[in-house]
Amino acid sequence: MGQKVSRNDFEWVYTEEPHASRRKIILEKYPQIKKLFGHDPNFKWIAGAMVLTQILALFIVKDLSWPWLLASAYCFGGILNHSLMLAVHEISHNLAFGHSRPMHNRVFGFFCNLPIGLPMSISFKKYHLEHHRYQGDEVIDTDIPTLLEARLFDTTFGKFVWVCLQPFFYIFRPLVVNPKPPTRLEIVNTIIQLTFNAAVVYFIGWKAMAYLLIGSILAMGLHPVAGHFISEHYMFAKGFETYSYYGPLNWITFNVGYHNEHHDFPSVPGSRLPEVKRIAKEFYETMPQHTSWTRVLYDFVMDPAVGPYARVKRRQRGLAS
Repeated sequence: MGQKVSRNDFEWVYTEEPHASRRKIILEKYPQIKKLFGHDPNFKWIAGAMVLTQILALFIVKDLSWPWLLASAYCFGGILNHSLMLAVHEISHNLAFGHSRPMHNRVFGFFCNLPIGLPMSISFKKYHLEHHRYQGDEVIDTDIPTLLEARLFDTTFGKFVWVCLQPFFYIFRPLVVNPKPPTRLEIVNTIIQLTFNAAVVYFIGWKAMAYLLIGSILAMGLHPVAGHFISEHYMFAKGFETYSYYGPLNWITFNVGYHNEHHDFPSVPGSRLPEVKRIAKEFYETMPQHTSWTRVLYDFVMDPAVGPYARVKRRQRGLAS
């Protein structure tokens, strides 16, 4: 089973999450960063082209053998779908059309959701904004592994399995840790997605639908682009709970690697986050950062000091210690 992790509990802290206070300090020194706030007018064209590319790809993969279909799903379709998941992430912050047009953002989220195969754009927004506001909260922040996950997957092999199963933990963990009743928009999202899925099966075939779903699942697990799930908030250096990555995979993930910058300024679109780092470089260049998402996955599995326990947690507000 491999080496057992050296931690036996999460990293409990009793301070506020660090981003709100750093945001205030940075804006006092560099008020020009406020000019970077607002939606990116080019984003909708880039994300829309990704959706259309994936739909066109269905007519190619429908006749592939299963081995070639799986390879295509892992090497191409999964990457495109993962990029669309991160487009949904941008949309959750209203960065497609701006805060003044929330329904434009929601409808575009439905559209970007289509190739992913699973209805997630509205549910993601519901939980993701709480992750920002209550980072590390033991109940509200569903990005943090459960205690059961940390105890079950506490060896080298266990962590490898956990990484492979990440998509399922991301799907089902919020429903267990912090369940919420479905909203009307979530129901609409589900109806639109199931209608699209049925149309793909009817007009193109089951293989095309399998390509979309398998690609989404594979690219959320043991895949280089999925390294950001672990790189963002797993504690690789004591005392630091958010990490940035400035490598080339940012080009296909809407700069999600600029994660300290994103949490400090969630109203800045991904395309402008490098400018935040350039302006306030003394705040970001001195913090621990990752140079490779693939290396992150390797270190997470092989390093006994890192694992599902390696997360900063805070007691839920109003609960006794």
